Amino acid sequence: MKNTAKQGGVGEYAAVGIQTGVTEATPHRLIQMLLDGALDKVASAKGAMQRKEIAEKGNYITSASSIIHGLHNSLDMEAGGEMASNLGNLYDYMVRRLMEGHAANDLAALDEVASLLHEIKSGWDAIPDEAINGGEMVKSMVGT
Repeated sequence: MKNTAKQGGVGEYAAVGIQTGVTEATPHRLIQMLLDGALDKVASAKGAMQRKEIAEKGNYITSASSIIHGLHNSLDMEAGGEMASNLGNLYDYMVRRLMEGHAANDLAALDEVASLLHEIKSGWDAIPDEAINGGEMVKSMVGT
């Protein structure tokens, strides 16, 4: 029993840390956190798929899809122009591939989505500090 209480306390502490990180994060950092979260959920879905844990796989795919939908909804299509539109189309494609991978137990589809997410994240990670700190590029992409 003690161990369960301790684990619950650790979980609550971690949740507070995450909540604080989100509250204090810049729009740029929030996008990075969402991309990390989507990558984590895709990796977890892949593991569940390999272990033939159907329900868990579905939960992870649903979570990854929700995060990607959130990324899509954060785009400011007017200010972001063609770049935001292309990114929106890519997000739509990734969700379709996740659903296809889920239905067919296709690890390659999940790997493809993970690869695309890594590519987007590397782009976000490469944005220079001056563009992040009050820069218009990030603001126009995420509608802040």
